[in-house]
Amino acid sequence: MKVNILYVMAGKPSDFGGGKRVFMQIIKNINKNHYNIFSCCSFPKNREEELHKLGVTIRRVDMSRKMNLNSILSLMRIMRNDNIHIVHSQGALADLFSRISSALAGVPFVITSVAMLVERYDVSKLKKMIYIGIDRLFEKTVDKFIVVSDALNRALIERHNISHHKVVKVYNGIEIDEYKPDLKEIKNKKLEVRRELGIKNDMPVIGAIGRLVWQKGFEYLIEAVPEVLKKYPDARFLIVGEGPLKDKLKLISERTNAADRIVFTGFRSDVKEILASIDVLAMPSLLEGLPIVLLEAMAMAKPIVATKIEGISEVLVSDKTGLLVPAKNPIALAGAITEILNDKTKAILLGQNARKMAEEYFSVKKMVEQTELVYEKLLNEKNNADIINSE
Repeated sequence: MKVNILYVMAGKPSDFGGGKRVFMQIIKNINKNHYNIFSCCSFPKNREEELHKLGVTIRRVDMSRKMNLNSILSLMRIMRNDNIHIVHSQGALADLFSRISSALAGVPFVITSVAMLVERYDVSKLKKMIYIGIDRLFEKTVDKFIVVSDALNRALIERHNISHHKVVKVYNGIEIDEYKPDLKEIKNKKLEVRRELGIKNDMPVIGAIGRLVWQKGFEYLIEAVPEVLKKYPDARFLIVGEGPLKDKLKLISERTNAADRIVFTGFRSDVKEILASIDVLAMPSLLEGLPIVLLEAMAMAKPIVATKIEGISEVLVSDKTGLLVPAKNPIALAGAITEILNDKTKAILLGQNARKMAEEYFSVKKMVEQTELVYEKLLNEKNNADIINSE
């Protein structure tokens, strides 16, 4: 008998960040001979159409409000009508709705993916207190937590008092074969992107990619720009993404007197091509789970300069697969960027090592296999298989 899995994520359909991308990867690649897949993930319409062609059943529930009894009841009815065996959610709102609905519907197993702890969310103090309280209240209903790093693994066990038997680390993955830096179409796109952005082929380009939020630390990269320009006056800096801090970051760039060297591209869906067009990826982050763009840059064999924080330093080995610098330190950031631009041989070696590491540890195939293993171990625990087979 097939196992019925429901994936749940909230948010606007237009928002397709790392969490939704990971769920999309799992849903697309999971063994359809063993699992019936149901999605309630608020994906964009084109993504839903893609999944529908793969035999995935799309369900929709309005989860736009923080506490909505109708949404919880709608989700509960879906779980009952579709005879869901496993609910897998991610994100504070989706986790809350899923845990309550699962309990009401009598769903056998509840799984939560954790890419960031609730107490680290960028919300007001009052909202954070509410989120933490609700999260703690319903954590006990979760059968397995899937985390993306050792740091999150330790945090759940030590700070949230979750049993280590309930926590499993599964690294995020990317489509390794699609990110080969020598693919002809990627090389051609590199030239197109530079032409589009008004950047000459011989100009050094440093890129930073992500939502324009405080966790990404983009302001420290902008403050590092004048230091890099002292040695490389024709360098250009790309800030790729959208977010609430866009206007503030533009003001900071103007104060550096280097605004004409900084390009705010807005949201771009062509990340591979953007990565192809840059010489260095800069990640001045203050807080991360396991950033997908880091894995993408590694697969593209790009030299990377990043902050030495949890979620990055676990993956990036300084002087081997990238350069690590202290957070909130524009001078150190500029120094590492300049070091890579100065030493082409080192830049190539860092990129090659990063590519090898991505191939070994961060493929979608490996991520999906490990996720399926979580499901299977849960289903095979004492008496659990009988719950499925007896229905």
